[in-house]
Amino acid sequence: MVRLKNYVLDRWQEGQAPFRTLVDPATEQVVAETSSNGLDFAGILTHARTVGGPGLRSLTFAERGALLKAMSRALHAQRDRLLDVAMTNGGNTRSDAKFDIDGATFTLSHYARIGAALGDQKLLADGESQVINPAMARFHGRHFWAPLRGAAVHINAFNFPAWGTFEKAACALLAGMPIITKPATSTSWLAYEMSRIVVDAEILPAGAFQFIGAGVGDLLDHLTGQDVLAFTGSADTGALLRGVAGHVSGSARVNVEADSLNALVVGPDVERRDAVYDAVVRNITTEMTQKAGQKCTAIRRIMVPAGLVDALVEDVGESLDRIRVGVPTVKGVRMGPLTTAGQLRDYREGVAKLARVARIVYGSPSEVCAEGAEGKGYFAAPVLLQVDADTDAGPVHDHEVFGPVATVLAYDGSAAAAGALVARGKGSLVTSVFSSDRDFLGELLPEVAAWNGRVLTVDKKVADQATPHGMVLPGLLHGGPGRAGGGAELGGERGLHFYMNRTAVQGNRALIAKLLG
Repeated sequence: MVRLKNYVLDRWQEGQAPFRTLVDPATEQVVAETSSNGLDFAGILTHARTVGGPGLRSLTFAERGALLKAMSRALHAQRDRLLDVAMTNGGNTRSDAKFDIDGATFTLSHYARIGAALGDQKLLADGESQVINPAMARFHGRHFWAPLRGAAVHINAFNFPAWGTFEKAACALLAGMPIITKPATSTSWLAYEMSRIVVDAEILPAGAFQFIGAGVGDLLDHLTGQDVLAFTGSADTGALLRGVAGHVSGSARVNVEADSLNALVVGPDVERRDAVYDAVVRNITTEMTQKAGQKCTAIRRIMVPAGLVDALVEDVGESLDRIRVGVPTVKGVRMGPLTTAGQLRDYREGVAKLARVARIVYGSPSEVCAEGAEGKGYFAAPVLLQVDADTDAGPVHDHEVFGPVATVLAYDGSAAAAGALVARGKGSLVTSVFSSDRDFLGELLPEVAAWNGRVLTVDKKVADQATPHGMVLPGLLHGGPGRAGGGAELGGERGLHFYMNRTAVQGNRALIAKLLG
């Protein structure tokens, strides 16, 4: 069993008893333990602000980008070992573990390239210089982004301990802000091992990176207006974090990326067995089973024209039949267990809640054939439900089952009806629209855009090229309004702005250009 330490104040420290245990969700065997009890959380924040911040801000964007590139290479060099940890502690299949770890290293590389492109600057210009008074040609105004003088506190979700940790790190470090990262305790072993690699390689300036393996104690009570808090996880926890003392009294920024009831809309022009239809079936299968459906971007609601529902249910069912569930190390297994016993309990209760207004048309929440499980593990079967067009189905739009579960909702084929169903989710991270009908797309896109952080459109020309529904790309925004948290991260250079302050500078145009770039 591994005992995880905390990396704070530029050294590794063990927490005090009692310790939290981490298990292999496929075998229920304890694999690690961790604690953050006894840490000086106020001192950790002070160290980030007074040591890490100045060290990062002394570097140019190109120099910070080089740090990210070195981090990506160091992590990739130990990829195979990290995959083993992800499979053991996260219950991931090897493919799912790659999705998480490679997402982390790819995002670091992407932001390294952004840093290189920004070059020897230390501030970001926002727009062009503006003449304030035509009669005073030399007196101008211009906006700039400058890194905040505090610390970035990152609290991450259990389902992506690698990607969640290092996509936030990439944006903050490139912006010039030191980070204090805290993974979800249940799967923190992977984030711990990746943090050790970065620390041991001595890549970052002192104080720029600190790692807390368990609870954050009173850390959030010490936040100020120059600090930021970025959280990924449940909407309920996000709401609690918005009320922490530092945020309310000190105006610390808070960014929340929460789970959401993401949607897929099938257009009225889609026909069974055409290229767009086949892409629909592929995406539904992937999003239901990748990471055992435990992705914040997974498809939860599927809007289908009423005449196509029966065919789609049949074809998705046949596709799901090919998914083998079981212990990730068993050859041929394509879906592992849920992450914790609590997640399995919530999955079963959630399916029962949806089944009050929808009927199960594939799978069972109580019956799963898990290969190699031997009666152990937190395994769940894929479950597909169906709602008829004339059914209200409130729980389907209000309650997310965080697992291999999705619901098909029949609609009349109109953009107005599809848009109204998407909106009932009250804000999502992503909605996909599969259609080649330009009139339908032109009417629907403005409607769903208001309720989503990202919209994927797939027509017949890109059906075999489009990225999967749930794939988050570092160059595009990730986040969403309403239930999805109301936050945004990534988006290329936009991802830096959360960690910087925008200021309007007025004065002599030539002097501003010389001083600020």
